[in-house]
Amino acid sequence: MSDRFELFLTCPKGLEGLLIEEAVGLGLEDAREHTSAVRGMATMETAYRLCLWSRLANRVLLVLKRFPMKDAEDLYHGVLDVEWQDHMLADGTLAVEFSGHGSGIDNTHFGALKVKDAIVDKLRTPQGDRPSIDKLNPDLRIHLRLDRGEAILSLDLSGHSLHQRGYRLQQGAAPLKENLAAAILIRSGWPRIAAEGGALADPMCGVGTFLVEAGMIAADMAPNLRREQWGFTAWLGHVPALWKKLHEEAVERAAAGLAKPPLWIRGYEADPRLIQPGRNNVERAGLSEWIKIYQGEVATFEPRPDQNQKGLVICNPPYGERLGDEASLLYLYQNLGERLRQACLNWEAAVFTGAPDLGKRMGIRSHKQYSFWNGALPCKLLLIKVLPDQFVTGERRTPEQRQAEREQAAYDQTPNEPQERKYNKNGNPIKPTSAPAPVVEQPRLSEGGQMFANRLQKNLKAMSKWVKREGIDCYRVYDADMPEYAMAIDLYHDWVHVQEYAAPKSIDPEKASARMFDALAAIPQALNVDKSRVVVKRRERQSGTKQYERQAAQGKFNEVSEGGVKLLVNLTDYLDTGLFLDHRPMRMRIQKEAAGKRFLNLFCYTATASVHAAKGGARSTTSVDLSKTYLDWARRNLSLNGFSDKNRLEQGDVMAWLESSRDEYDLIFIDPPTFSNSKRMEGIFDVQRDQVQLIDLAMARLAPGGVLYFSNNFRKFQLEENLAERYAVEEISAQTIDPDFARNTKIHRAWKITAR
Repeated sequence: MSDRFELFLTCPKGLEGLLIEEAVGLGLEDAREHTSAVRGMATMETAYRLCLWSRLANRVLLVLKRFPMKDAEDLYHGVLDVEWQDHMLADGTLAVEFSGHGSGIDNTHFGALKVKDAIVDKLRTPQGDRPSIDKLNPDLRIHLRLDRGEAILSLDLSGHSLHQRGYRLQQGAAPLKENLAAAILIRSGWPRIAAEGGALADPMCGVGTFLVEAGMIAADMAPNLRREQWGFTAWLGHVPALWKKLHEEAVERAAAGLAKPPLWIRGYEADPRLIQPGRNNVERAGLSEWIKIYQGEVATFEPRPDQNQKGLVICNPPYGERLGDEASLLYLYQNLGERLRQACLNWEAAVFTGAPDLGKRMGIRSHKQYSFWNGALPCKLLLIKVLPDQFVTGERRTPEQRQAEREQAAYDQTPNEPQERKYNKNGNPIKPTSAPAPVVEQPRLSEGGQMFANRLQKNLKAMSKWVKREGIDCYRVYDADMPEYAMAIDLYHDWVHVQEYAAPKSIDPEKASARMFDALAAIPQALNVDKSRVVVKRRERQSGTKQYERQAAQGKFNEVSEGGVKLLVNLTDYLDTGLFLDHRPMRMRIQKEAAGKRFLNLFCYTATASVHAAKGGARSTTSVDLSKTYLDWARRNLSLNGFSDKNRLEQGDVMAWLESSRDEYDLIFIDPPTFSNSKRMEGIFDVQRDQVQLIDLAMARLAPGGVLYFSNNFRKFQLEENLAERYAVEEISAQTIDPDFARNTKIHRAWKITAR
C-alpha cells in the first residue's frame, strides 16, 4: 500500500469552503472543492486525524480505486480486480452504498448489488465462507460513486456519519445536525471569541446542540473523541498503534482544555419538555461544568455586564409552518432584537434562520449574511454587531421612565450631599437606584407599517366614545380599510384577534407577506397591547363546516363582557371565536324584547343570544344546535351568568327538531350557516335552497303576536319573495349594524318576520 491516499470528505451542501479550510489545517494536501465534498491527498495519520477532529465532515472516504466504466459488466470487473483479501476477512460483514447514475445503471440498488457480488465472489473460499451483508454495523462500508463514466471506489473510514457525535440521544422536533451547528459557530467567529475568553448564550437552545458544539470547540475537545465504533476498526489495513497515539493526544488535549476555567455558556429554552434532554446531552458530552441550561422565554436570558462580559449570542429560531405562526414568529424575532439591544450591548450575535425576512424585523442590522442549507431548506446566517449605530429602532420611554431618569440624573449629580436632602418635584426623597430605568425600545415601523398604525389609532379614537357609552369590550377595529392590508382586527378586552384574508392570486405572495409583517409589527404599538396577546389566523374561502373545525387545541377561554352579560371566547382553537361580533345589535335587541317571553334560539352556536334573552328576563330559553362541543360551550356561557335554570339546550338537526316539536315560542332567532353537511344530520342544509322550509317550520312554532328574527352572512343570499305573501316581512339589516361594522355593511342581512 502507498503511504499517501486519496481522500474524499463529504459534507452538507454549503459547507465545502469551511471544510476545505479545516481539512487543510488538519493535514490534507492538494485539496479541492466539489459539490458537498472536498478531495485531497493524505497520509494514514492525517486520515485518522480527520476522522477524529473534523467538526464539519459527514464521512472520510479512502479511495481504493478509480476506473472507467461503460456498463454493469465494467463495474463488476473493476471491483473484482481489487485485492479484497487485503481489506477484510472472507467471513466478515459488509455494507455497500452506491451513488450516481449513467453507464447503463439507473438504479442505485442494482449498482450496489453488482459491487457486493464482485466483493463476495472475490472472497468466497472453497469451504464456502463468504462475506455477509450487515447494513447497521458492518466490518467494512464500501462506497462507489459514479461520476461521468468514472467509478470511484472507496472505503468509508467513518462508519456512522461523523455528525453523530454520540452525545445527542434525545432531540427536539427540528434539530440541527451537529456538523451544521459547528459550521455556524465557526462562521460566527466563536473560535476567536472563545480564545479571548468570551461567553456564549443561546436563548432558544432546544436540546443544546449549539451549546455542546461551542463547549467542545472552546475546550479543545475532538468532536468524535467518545466514538467507539469506526469504519476502520475491523479493516485489515488499520494501524492500531498510530490510531492509539492520535487518540491519546486528543484525550490529553481535552483534559487540558477542561482544566481551564470554564467559559460562561448558557442556554435558555421555553419548552419544559426539552430541559432535561438538553441537560442529559451536555452531561454525555462531559461539559456539565461549562454549560448550564435553564427554562425560560427569549426575554429571560441574562448576560453578566457587571463582569464586563462579552461574547456571542447564537440561535436558530423556529421557521413556522402552522396556522397563526406569522404573529408568534414576528414577535419572537422582535423580542430577540429587544433583548439584544437591552442586555447584550457590545456583544456579537448570530441568527440562523429559514425565514430571513423575519430577521429584518429585529430592529438591528446584520453586517454579514451567509447562505446555508438545513437539509433541503435554504437558510441564512445573519451576523450582527450589537452596537447602537446598528440599531434601527425608535426609542420610546413612558412618562414614568423619563421622570425616573431625570430623578436618577439629579441624584447622580449630587453624590456628596446627605440623602435626606435629595427630593423630587413632589417633595418626596429620591431613592438611589443601581441603574437608570430601562429604556423600552420599539422597533421602528416601515413606512407602510406606520401608515397602518395611524389607521388603527384613528379607528380606535373614532370608536372610543361609543365603546365607553355602550359598555363594550370586544369589537372590530379594522376590516380591510386599506385594501393592501387585507385583514380583520378585533379587540377582545386586552387581546387582539387578527384574521388575514387570503390574498388574491394577482398579488405577489412576497409583497402580501411583507405587508402582513408590517401590520403585525404595528398592531401592538398602535393598540397598546402586549405582543403575546395577538392571535393571528388565515381565513381562506370557506366551504361546508370548515370555519367551525378545530384549528388548535389550547383550550384557553377568555371572559369578555357585552350588554351586562359575560361571555366566553376562545381565540386560538377555531377560526371563529364563539362570538359573532357583527350580531351584537341583534343580541341587544333580543335582550330588550325578551322580558316574560319564551325564547327559541335555532342554530344557537354558543348560545350568546340565549344568554342575552335570559338577561332581559325571558321566561325560558331553548337553544338548539347539532354540535355537542358548542352546546357545552353554551352551557358554560349560561352558567357563567347564573342562568342554568329554565334554559334548555337541545342537541339535534334543527329541521328535524322543528318538525317534531309541538311547543310555542314568543321570540325566535335563527342565524343558520350558509351550508352544512354534518355526518349527524340527514342530507345537506343549504340556506338559499332551504330557507322557505326552515322559516315555515319555525313560524309554525311562533305564538300569536310573536316575532321571528332571521339573519345570515351569505353575501349572495336573496330572501324568497313568496314569504312576504304569507308573513309580514321587514328587512332590518341597517338597524343591526353597529359603528364597528359600518365599513362593511354587507357583513350580514337580517329580517323581522311576524304572522299576518
